[in-house]
Amino acid sequence: MTSNRELHIPLHVKYIQALGDSKDDLMYHLTAHLRLNAIYWGLTALTIMGHKNALNRDEMIEFVMSCWDDEAGGFGPHPDHDAHVHATLSAIQILIMQDALDRVDVDRVTKFILSLQQPSGVFAGDKYGELDTRFLYCAVNALSLLGRLHELDTEKTVDYIRLCRNFDGGFGAVIGAESHAAQVCVCTASLAILDRLDVIDQQTLAWWLAERQLPNGGFNGRPEKLEDVCYSYWVLSALAILKKVSWIDAEKLTAFILSAEDLEQGGIADRPGDQPDVFHTHFGIAGLSLLGFPGLGDLDPVYCMPAKLIEARGLTKDWQGLPRRALGL
Repeated sequence: MTSNRELHIPLHVKYIQALGDSKDDLMYHLTAHLRLNAIYWGLTALTIMGHKNALNRDEMIEFVMSCWDDEAGGFGPHPDHDAHVHATLSAIQILIMQDALDRVDVDRVTKFILSLQQPSGVFAGDKYGELDTRFLYCAVNALSLLGRLHELDTEKTVDYIRLCRNFDGGFGAVIGAESHAAQVCVCTASLAILDRLDVIDQQTLAWWLAERQLPNGGFNGRPEKLEDVCYSYWVLSALAILKKVSWIDAEKLTAFILSAEDLEQGGIADRPGDQPDVFHTHFGIAGLSLLGFPGLGDLDPVYCMPAKLIEARGLTKDWQGLPRRALGL
């Protein structure tokens, strides 16, 4: 992989390190509902960039454990917030990356996650009942990482995903919803974990994904929408699982992601000229990793975690070859 621009890793490391210094800013408190997810995004990006130790390990682990909701048996996104399956997945991923999963009560977390599955097979995010295939993915991912996937009603889960499949090969948030790249990502990854990629119309879906690339190289999430750096991961991860990354212009996508870097304060924005944030920084770097960008570690396209950790847990399968190997990078 060659590019006319470089990824400014030291600047992005500094940007992520500084995110915790803004506790006096209103925006810091307005985003409390994303705090645990944001730590996962930052830590994963740092790890892929080769700077896992840029943040204090002990402080991070203690913060994660402070988000434990003892009544529910899961993790909330912030201390004193209700447990949510997304925050619970982020907590598990962080603790695995920090080699501290022994801090988790696996039995209680498993019970919490399974309690969120509905009769239809979809999962609610929390006790308040919002339904979304994203939450289904969080549940499948987390149970797999915990070694408890065998406790899931796999057929019921797969049946719901199948009902979310649309004529264009894509998947929606719920049954009847339009196809969206983020939902395609989570449904494809869920089926990969469950060994049920046969549910996917792979040729049709791969064409739909490839058509998400716009002339400027970036991806959009749906037809007629603007490009956004976050789709660099969501589209690529699904293409990687389907072994169809070669269907898009990798050079143009690389250039688009790099054009969204903030070369003053660091971080990556949704598109060039906008304000950077840790969400797009993470998914931009994740996309570059899947493209085989020099100097970055391998990211697993199913679990969105460092590939070495997934391999160490025995979760890598033969369909899970990284795009850089498929493309000869």
